[in-house]
Parts: sequence; structure tokens; C-alpha cells
Amino acid sequence: MDLCKGLVVKAKAGRDKGGFFIVTDFSEKEAFICDGKRRKLNKPKKKNIKHLAMTNTVFPLNELTSDKKIKSVLNKFEK
Repeated sequence: MDLCKGLVVKAKAGRDKGGFFIVTDFSEKEAFICDGKRRKLNKPKKKNIKHLAMTNTVFPLNELTSDKKIKSVLNKFEK
């Protein structure tokens, strides 16, 4: 699956390793990710794309307008 906004990804490296995130924006080599907890929607983390494992789940970003909604969506993946 190609990288797109709203895609749920899992971090493969770094201090965020093992955590699930939502892609808010991306470029050729980097993606901006947030999880609503440590990485807030208004200040996403810039992460190298090769350090991310992509899932097959995409959520529309216009529905995920707050950190609380992002946390509730990602809680399903943490279990």
C-alpha cells in the first residue's frame, strides 16, 4: 500500500518503536505522524518513511479533528 494521509502506520525504529500512528502529511522521504498522546495533532513527529510499517487501514483526516478522536481510533490497534 502506498503512503497517504490518514494511513495508520507502526513505528519500526526510534523511541516510538512499536507504537501506532496516523500519517497527517508526507513528502518523498518523510512522513509526519501523530498519535494524540505524545505526538499531538498540532505538532506531529517527522519520521523517515523507511522506519514505518504501513497497515491496510486509512481513516479520513477530516473526521479526526482532535487528539481525543485519534487516541480512540488508535486504541483498537494497541491491543
